Amino acid sequence: MTDPLKKKLVPIKELQNIRGVKLPARLNFVQLVVTGPPGAGKTYYINKVHGWPNEGYVDLTRKGWWKDQTLTYRPREVHLGFPFEGYDEALTVFDKEWLEAGEPLFLELDRIQIPPTAKYFFQTNWRTRYIFEFLLPDPKKIFKWRQARHTEGYFPVDKNLTLEMVVRQSAIYREVASYMDQAGMQVYVREGLRKKPMRIAEKDDVNVPPWAEASSEFRPDLTTFAGWKWLLFRQDPIVWFTVTDQLQPLVVKSRIAHDGKTFEMVIGDQRFIFRPEIPLGVKKKNIQKNWLISRSKDCIADIMCGFARIKVGDTVLIGKDNQSYDELFNFSECIGARHLTITNIKGDLQINPLDDKTTIQIIRSGGQDIRERLETNHYNSILGIRDVYGGTLSLLPPEEALATIREVNEILPHEVFREKTESGAPGALLELPEEWRLLLVGDLHARIDNLLKILSENCLLAHLVAQRACLVILGDAVHSEVPGEMEEMDSSILMMDLIFKMKCQFPVNFFYLLGNHDSFHTQISKNGISQGVLMRKRLQELRGDEYVKEMQKFYDLLPMVMKTDSCVACHAAPPRRTLSRKDIVNMRSNPQICREILTNRLKRSHYLAGYNKGDVKRFRKSLGLQKRAPFVVGHTPLDPFNSFWKNAGNIRGHHIIYSGHRDGPCLFMQVRKKMIPLSYQAEPLLKIINEMN
Repeated sequence: MTDPLKKKLVPIKELQNIRGVKLPARLNFVQLVVTGPPGAGKTYYINKVHGWPNEGYVDLTRKGWWKDQTLTYRPREVHLGFPFEGYDEALTVFDKEWLEAGEPLFLELDRIQIPPTAKYFFQTNWRTRYIFEFLLPDPKKIFKWRQARHTEGYFPVDKNLTLEMVVRQSAIYREVASYMDQAGMQVYVREGLRKKPMRIAEKDDVNVPPWAEASSEFRPDLTTFAGWKWLLFRQDPIVWFTVTDQLQPLVVKSRIAHDGKTFEMVIGDQRFIFRPEIPLGVKKKNIQKNWLISRSKDCIADIMCGFARIKVGDTVLIGKDNQSYDELFNFSECIGARHLTITNIKGDLQINPLDDKTTIQIIRSGGQDIRERLETNHYNSILGIRDVYGGTLSLLPPEEALATIREVNEILPHEVFREKTESGAPGALLELPEEWRLLLVGDLHARIDNLLKILSENCLLAHLVAQRACLVILGDAVHSEVPGEMEEMDSSILMMDLIFKMKCQFPVNFFYLLGNHDSFHTQISKNGISQGVLMRKRLQELRGDEYVKEMQKFYDLLPMVMKTDSCVACHAAPPRRTLSRKDIVNMRSNPQICREILTNRLKRSHYLAGYNKGDVKRFRKSLGLQKRAPFVVGHTPLDPFNSFWKNAGNIRGHHIIYSGHRDGPCLFMQVRKKMIPLSYQAEPLLKIINEMN
């Protein structure tokens, strides 16, 4: 069973002692809300710290639960109501419906309501009003405690108690703790009353919440403006760093203003380019002042370069302890394990040196010239997409659409990278050469602007033309997931028109794998809407029965698994049984295996039928891949806040990618046999392309 908190709990160093209980240093006592599974010791805890004695209940699915009267009195213990598939109302983990369910109920995390942040000075920031402590002892200990107390009195929640029940109850709370933390709420975990509190963080995460930090050593001088500012807003004085055309050392925590210009950071023999991300066609008030870090000033024709993105509010670590950055930038020996941190504060970059081994130097990088070149490259790429499509991006006329899909269906049976099945049809396995720069795109779900953004960035079209890059879409490019748009099919048809044009233009290095939504089947539905049926009906209306037949033929000809000598990818999951390479090539003759590849999900506390680490290991072995070779899937976003999940389910090398996020797409680029995530800001490119002269 996958534990979302495994290897992510970091002890909080700065503590205070309140009535014998160690709490985070800057936690305000009345912010504290204690929760956890039955029998975790919440009541004893609250009595010990002299909190409110009565238990409370909070329905996390109810909009505005953060204003509930239950939370007026703090600190106190609360039971949480969770959303489960098949139930409109929230359930606790001791409700009869949850306890007596035949199969473990599926926890629908996306139905949990998240409090809003304050947009204006006098608004309440509900995400910081409360600090939730999740009391999560080992389930075996809880089981023993509950057994003991049940012998001493009548506790209805302990009736028919089993260890398996306690494990599942604890797992639900661990899932929700992780989810609330990702949503930006104030959360920490304690594994027992005598244990230290722990915050949730990845190894390279340096975002320490303010309530877990030591108090500032700064003391205000009320004869100065800075002193009054600190007194009113608790903001320490800022040391501003002015970037010039000369190399300057940066030796103390300093802040670089967001002036729309690019600068370089030099650490020993490595240079890093910092440039503000300025999207096209986005209203000024909606632009996020994000920064991009790369090793190159421009995209170049012989190699595709990766980049990192620092969004507003993010703090990132530059150093070898940041594994993802080390994989991307290949840090040299001059850069320490934790060399510096960078925080994006409303567009300004606050840089904090942590290692004096090699001096950090800053220099201006060419003024506006780099931005102008990047914008020119971006513009030329957009023109290139128009050329590939043959003009403005609108639904193709019926005759041209039929000719295009027929051309695609002529290409697919003769692809040189696919071994034939025993019947002579193109096999389900796509084997690509190692020398290409591989890019993997997850579910797009009719967000055509996201595909256009991917195609127009990083000189991708030029690399496709030169056959130095290969792009693979892992299925499900169709069927919107946006409420109110799920019945609309024209965007899905336009998406496939563009994909077909790209396949015709780049037949040997542009590929599409079959996804579960790539079907007309009646079971293809979302929120009760039969999207597969609606897609077929709309295609018949626009283009006739012959086109529908060709689309079905396209689905039947698609590969289902992609591999190179160093990685493997498919739409949803590995098969849950041992297969030979020959079985994978002939996979379409086995409907059960196909169903697993297209529809299964990662095993979790609320989805026990899913695949696990052993299934991934066995799948790699069947394809002759190394033990931790990257295995990439789409299909199952683990939360609505991100677009990629590395080492998902605590399985090394197992990654999930989702490219249909409304804030912009994300993809994986393989660099030195590692999967590097690249994320882009959303741009209304369809509108921009169609308004070009």
